[in-house]
Amino acid sequence: MIAFITGATRGIGKEIALELSKRGFDIAVNYRKETSELEEVKKEIEENGVKSFFVQGDVSSFEDCEKMVENVEKEFGKIDVLVNNAGITKDGLIMRMKKEDFESVIDVNLTGTFNVTRNVIPYMIKQKSGRIINISSVVGVAGNAGQTNYSASKAGIIGFTKSLAKEVASRNILVNAIAPGFINTDMTKVLPDNVKENINSQIPLKRMGTAKEVAKVVAFLAGEDSTYITGQVINVDGGMI
Repeated sequence: MIAFITGATRGIGKEIALELSKRGFDIAVNYRKETSELEEVKKEIEENGVKSFFVQGDVSSFEDCEKMVENVEKEFGKIDVLVNNAGITKDGLIMRMKKEDFESVIDVNLTGTFNVTRNVIPYMIKQKSGRIINISSVVGVAGNAGQTNYSASKAGIIGFTKSLAKEVASRNILVNAIAPGFINTDMTKVLPDNVKENINSQIPLKRMGTAKEVAKVVAFLAGEDSTYITGQVINVDGGMI
């Protein structure tokens, strides 16, 4: 089984790659920039006894996505699972938000999800099977002040997921979304303690989630225990919603 994961060199994406590799998936990893982390991620994936393949490209570019998918297909011959994880934030109150800050977040998070999916779907239709798992966010469900761009992009992913699930169900392609809440990543580690305490107070489980907890839900949706689930949004948020 082959899984293609976008933005998978760190954070949630990396954990998804590692979790799926533990379950026997060969892993294709998309990354945007060369970093020192790439070799380490490759090593960790392959320690689980599977193959890895790294493809560079910007998900906001349709042409890049076309080339990436072609290269993964050439390497592995198929794509069984697509995880649209790549995303960026450019937070700010709307009165101060620049037009380019809104557009760039939509371009990567939402248009990027379309770009990769549009290029993978023909292969999945041909093989009459596939799983597409889109990483949305709790703020795409409930909104968040200072994140109109990010919230709009993640809400768009939910609408995209539900519509696509209806389009491709007859071809045995399952499409679902995961909406993580506050997750311990490099982005949240730098927050001051008082901000973290305030966040935790809003979560019924009184703690942030881990990237591994999100990855395990992705693995469930990618595996054989979820064959009658499509068009759903699973909140992994400690009870926030």
